[in-house]
Amino acid sequence: MISMSARLAAPPIRLYNTLGRAHQQFKPLQAGRVSLYTCGPTVYRYAHVGNLRTYLFADLLRRVLEYNGYVVEQVKNITDVGHLTDDSFDRGEDKMLVGARLEKKTPEEIAAHFTEAFLADERRLNIQPATHYPRATEWVPRMIELVERLLERGLAYESGGTVYFDIASFPAYGRLSRNTTAKLLAGTRGEVDPHKHSPLDFTLWKSAGENRQMVWPSPWGPGFPGWHIECSAMSMGLLGERFDIHSGGADNVFPHHEAEIAQSEGVTGHRVVSYWMHGQLLLLSGTRMAKSAGNFFRITELEEQGFDPLAFRYLALQARYRSPLNFSPEGLAGADRTLRQLRRRVAEWAGGADGSRADFPERFLAKINDDLDLPGAMALVSDVVRGSLAPGAKAALLLDWDRILGLDLDRAPGREDLPAGAAELLEQRARARGARDFATSDRLRDELATLGVLVIDGPEGQRWRVGPEP
Repeated sequence: MISMSARLAAPPIRLYNTLGRAHQQFKPLQAGRVSLYTCGPTVYRYAHVGNLRTYLFADLLRRVLEYNGYVVEQVKNITDVGHLTDDSFDRGEDKMLVGARLEKKTPEEIAAHFTEAFLADERRLNIQPATHYPRATEWVPRMIELVERLLERGLAYESGGTVYFDIASFPAYGRLSRNTTAKLLAGTRGEVDPHKHSPLDFTLWKSAGENRQMVWPSPWGPGFPGWHIECSAMSMGLLGERFDIHSGGADNVFPHHEAEIAQSEGVTGHRVVSYWMHGQLLLLSGTRMAKSAGNFFRITELEEQGFDPLAFRYLALQARYRSPLNFSPEGLAGADRTLRQLRRRVAEWAGGADGSRADFPERFLAKINDDLDLPGAMALVSDVVRGSLAPGAKAALLLDWDRILGLDLDRAPGREDLPAGAAELLEQRARARGARDFATSDRLRDELATLGVLVIDGPEGQRWRVGPEP
C-alpha cells in the first residue's frame, strides 16, 4: 500500500460509470473504504477464459483501489440455484438442472464441483479471493422478503403462483442500458406469457413445475427465485442499501443489471449503487467466446498446452477493460515468451545497484488511476526494461507495480518457465546431438530461437537461456 502522504498527492481515481456513460471522479461513500459487488458465476459448467476476463477486470479494479490505500470489501456471489437459459423473457430450461442431467449428478453436487473448479481457476490467474462468496441457496429467505416488499409497494404482482416485476411501475427502467419500453417491445418475439401484464415484466419468483428439483416454500406456493432477485438480495444483504461499485460483464447490463436497479431501488426508494462498471467481451476470431457456441478454452487447457496461466493475464493487460480483446494462440504464445523473459530480467536485476527511479512511480499511478489504463501501465513497464535506470531501481519498480499486474514477477525462472513446446524441442535436440545428427540439431536450434530460447553448446552439453542474445 502506498503511504498516506503519497495517496494524498496521488491523482484522483476516475472510473467510467455505465450509468450515465461518463468518466467520473471516484468518491466512496465512506472515507478510506470501498464496497464492491461483483456478479459471480452460475456454477453449472466450467468457466472459460472469456468468463475469467470479467473477473480479472474486477481483480484489477480492486488492486488499483488497494494500491491507492483503500480497504476494499468485495462480495462475489455464487449462483447455485440456477436460472432459465433465456433470461430475457424467462423461457427455457434451468441451467443448474441441465448441468445436473448432463453430468448425472444432483444439483447440489454439480454446484459444489463447479464452484471449486471456478475458485481454482481464479487462483491460477492470481485473482484475489473476495471477502465474501455468498451462495444463492443460502439467501432464498432474503429474496422472498424482497419480493414481499415489492408487492407491498405495488411494484410487483402475483399470478398463478409466480410473481412478476411490473416495469410500468418503475419509470426509470431502461436508463442503465439506454433502452426504451417501445424499443424493447418492438424486439419481443414468440409467444407471450399470458400471466404477464407486459411481455417485458420479469420474474421475481417462479412457481415450481412437477419435475422441479430445487424448490422452496413461499407465500405464493412452492417455487424458486428469479435470477435477478438473487443479486439484489446478496448485494444489499452484505454491503447495505447503499454501496460503491457494482461490476460485471458487458453482457450483464441488460437484462440482469437493469432488473437489479429496478428491484433494489424499488425496495429502498433511493439509488443503491454509485458506480456501475462493465468489462467487455473476449473474442475468438472476432466472435464472442461462449459455452453455447463451443468456441472457448479453459485456463487449465492452456496450462496443459505448456502455457503459464499468467500469460493470459499478461495478454489481458494489453487492452482496456472496456474494449473487446481478441484471443489467439499466437498472441498467447507471445505473451508467454515475454512474461518469462521479464521474470528472468527481474531476477537478474534484483539486488543490483539502486538509484533514482525518475518520475516512473507518478506516471504509473496516473495511468492506473485513469480508469484502469493497464495498456498505458504496461508501456511504462517496457520503458523501464529498456531504459537506463540502475538494475536495482528497475527491479524495485517492477516488483512494486506487480502488486497491480499480478504476474508473479518475483518468481525465480526455471525449466518450467520455458515457452510452450520448448522443453520438448530441447530434448529432441539433445538426442540429435547424441546421434551426431547435426543438421537436425541446427534446425531445432533455429526453432528454439523463434520461441525466444537461446541454446549454447559446450563441453558439458547444451545450455539454454530465455531471452534475446546478449
